[in-house]
Amino acid sequence: MKKNILLIGPFPEPITGVSLANQVVKEVLDESDDFTANTIDTSYYKFDEKLGKVSLKKLFFYLKLNSQIFKIFQNNIIYLTPGQTFFGLTKYSIFILLSSLLKKEIIIHVHGNYLGTEYKTLSGIKKRIFYSLLSRTTKGIVLSESLKKNMSPFIKDENIYVLHNFAEYYLTLNNKEVQLDKLKIIFLSNLMRGKGILELLKALKILENENIDYEAKIAGIMDENNKKTINRYLNKLKFTDYLGVVNGKEKKDLLEWSNIFVLPTYYEMEGQPISIIEAMATQNLIITTRHAGIPDIIKEFENGYFVEKKSIKSIVDKLKVINHNKSIIRQIAERNRIYFQEKFTFNHFKNNFLKIIDS
Repeated sequence: MKKNILLIGPFPEPITGVSLANQVVKEVLDESDDFTANTIDTSYYKFDEKLGKVSLKKLFFYLKLNSQIFKIFQNNIIYLTPGQTFFGLTKYSIFILLSSLLKKEIIIHVHGNYLGTEYKTLSGIKKRIFYSLLSRTTKGIVLSESLKKNMSPFIKDENIYVLHNFAEYYLTLNNKEVQLDKLKIIFLSNLMRGKGILELLKALKILENENIDYEAKIAGIMDENNKKTINRYLNKLKFTDYLGVVNGKEKKDLLEWSNIFVLPTYYEMEGQPISIIEAMATQNLIITTRHAGIPDIIKEFENGYFVEKKSIKSIVDKLKVINHNKSIIRQIAERNRIYFQEKFTFNHFKNNFLKIIDS
């Protein structure tokens, strides 16, 4: 008999790393012979960078979701991808508490590296509530080894599993010939200050001023709070285009066009960006930061280069190094393709996820 799993968390739209991962988890379960997936979509319609901030509109939205609590009774396993702040977790309280009362299996999948930090900053009743909710977890899932510390205060280490992110299968169907005529740079993420978008745009302006031959394409949701600032910098750049949100063939074409992927993130909720894995799958050299779980999967010189957080100069310097020796792009691109096939394919994710669920 099939087991029923209730997935509680964000689904597209808007597209984020977590919502995309949840969509794929549902597809994996739908294709399985052993499980049936049901959902409660917690995506808030408006994308902004102020995660964990409470507003009346948000509060009303999440209170309305509680009307779907009856679904807890209909499922054997409750799989949640909550936020990493106090509000991000407690908005799931009623689902966690009823699941615990009914002795359901509770699986919490943490897609970042801030949950443990948030717990340390809390005190008094808020800290006790936070602990009480998370300690009801049956299994915890994190993105890499160094991120286990986010769940270790709440459950035993043997109940914490590592599940790497992945790139969707269609992105790997390519016969890409890595072009070395110029730097072809992409930024593929949400356009938030914490993702380093402004530092990148300022770095690209310096490249233009120094007559370094490049093209850049920027893709992702633009945070409403930063739209004017980001557009002001984009408008100053001659060789940089903003594409908006890309999916499907558009995203595949973008990743196959580029040879360098840049994500200079210092986003406090960061985990292990799917876009980095997608860039490796499509033979791009990676430029990123030693932040959150990224150093667990990226090694300097093997997969690309690390830059300093919030440093325009560091980004410019690395791009200049590559520009002077473009052959390194092809070497790293081929290495990343092989590394991806060994560790981060959709099949790796699917098989490991089902093992964790079924263990």
